[in-house]
Amino acid sequence: MRLAPRMIQSMEILQLPIMALQERIQQELQENPVLELKDSSDEPASADGDGLDLDSAPIEDNRDPGAAELIIEDSGSNELDFDRLEAMSKDWGDVLNEEHRPSRNGMDDEGDKKHDAMQNMASRPQSLQDYLTDQLSFLELNLDQARLVRYIITHIDDNGFLSVPDETDMEGRHRRCPSLEELAAGFQDGTTPLPQVEDALHVVQKLDPPGVGARDLRECLLLQLTPETPHRKVLRELISRHLENVAHNRLPAIQKDTGFDLQSIKEAIEVLRHLNTRPGARFVAENIPYVVPDILVERTEEGEYTVRLLDDWLPSIYISRRYIDLYREKGADPKTKEYLKRKIQSAQWLQESIEQRRNTLEKVTKAIIKHQRAFLDKGAEHIEPLKMQQIADQVGVHVTTVSRAVDDKWVQTPRGIFPLKRFFGGGTHNTTTGEEVAWETIKQKLMEIIDREDKSNPLSDEDLVSKLNEAGYPVKRRTVTKYRKMANIPSSRQRKDWTAAQTQ
Repeated sequence: MRLAPRMIQSMEILQLPIMALQERIQQELQENPVLELKDSSDEPASADGDGLDLDSAPIEDNRDPGAAELIIEDSGSNELDFDRLEAMSKDWGDVLNEEHRPSRNGMDDEGDKKHDAMQNMASRPQSLQDYLTDQLSFLELNLDQARLVRYIITHIDDNGFLSVPDETDMEGRHRRCPSLEELAAGFQDGTTPLPQVEDALHVVQKLDPPGVGARDLRECLLLQLTPETPHRKVLRELISRHLENVAHNRLPAIQKDTGFDLQSIKEAIEVLRHLNTRPGARFVAENIPYVVPDILVERTEEGEYTVRLLDDWLPSIYISRRYIDLYREKGADPKTKEYLKRKIQSAQWLQESIEQRRNTLEKVTKAIIKHQRAFLDKGAEHIEPLKMQQIADQVGVHVTTVSRAVDDKWVQTPRGIFPLKRFFGGGTHNTTTGEEVAWETIKQKLMEIIDREDKSNPLSDEDLVSKLNEAGYPVKRRTVTKYRKMANIPSSRQRKDWTAAQTQ
């Protein structure tokens, strides 16, 4: 039970990725007064003593004695610093107090500084509503029309559609399209005629970007068509009545209903793919997640792979000798000693947990790389089936330790940056060779078969199962369907090229 808090902290530290570990260290530096940050100019710290008993053994600092003494000298020189500061104030008072005198133009310099700081602040990016409102200055609208148009602009969502919050959604995540009656009822006293509301909406729909202010996807796409748009007549028909058929590649059904030839339909669909289904999206700032690798795997000139942890820039911490000496001081207050004991012990546990994390992560990564050498040498299609239990047995730890070590960790390799979990996965036996094959290899083979198929007569999922079985990969239909969807590969009907089939 005495080890439980220590083990919990060790597991937590092991599971943290490099950025989260940095935040944890910064937090500990703020909360634990005995921890101090080592400057890059300091001498290398000496090793800590493991399992130190605070009640019976002297507490060793992990910083060189000279640095510890320097801290003590700095802490005792406060009186001299105050004397120097007071003398400086007398000698240079006119200069130091200059900012408190009014400037020549009667303005307060402090106010100028605040104004300069505000000028240097990053401005708020222009929103879609701002962009739409700015365009109204180029239109000839009377005061009432302008007010109504601005009111409608406030109901444009981030995607560029006309919408209002859904009252039935308690969490406020979903929106719906309002009717003209709803818009009229919410504007001023609610007496605005519906034709005026509709005219104001049409004004918004003529603004840039094309498609803005639409009430649904069909209207959004139709608003983007211009007299210069290729195959405009065919496109209007496809958008108005056949979007579902287009989505499912039912070109013969469209041809039968509209009378257009397949080639014109296919060319119109290609134009349709380039229309914007979210005209307001470019005004929304996207948060791009950045991956910071924890481990670097490099290939040597001899063809071997080395593993190095990328944690050199982590804050280097040590236990201040000042608090160690205070704890060992005879006659110190018992409550103070108990408090310092807890803080020093917590600091030691943190240091040991960080070091244990380094050792475990390095051992686990080396074991993974040893198993997946073919992946690094030849590519992803040569990945080997690997389970965490295998790595746990090789390293000599519990499988949950391996799971925590690889969780949310990234490794930079000559093949690219991958999550450590990428190297784990099951597999099946090749019926031809008898070797165990990873599921990743089977996925690569599946995509290869689909790339080579006849697009005028694409393979169904049953046909893909037969092809994989012929290649020695025993899989079931549901496995093929799952992998096809994971790779965003459409069904056989959606992959079919009807124009090529017609020419045969």
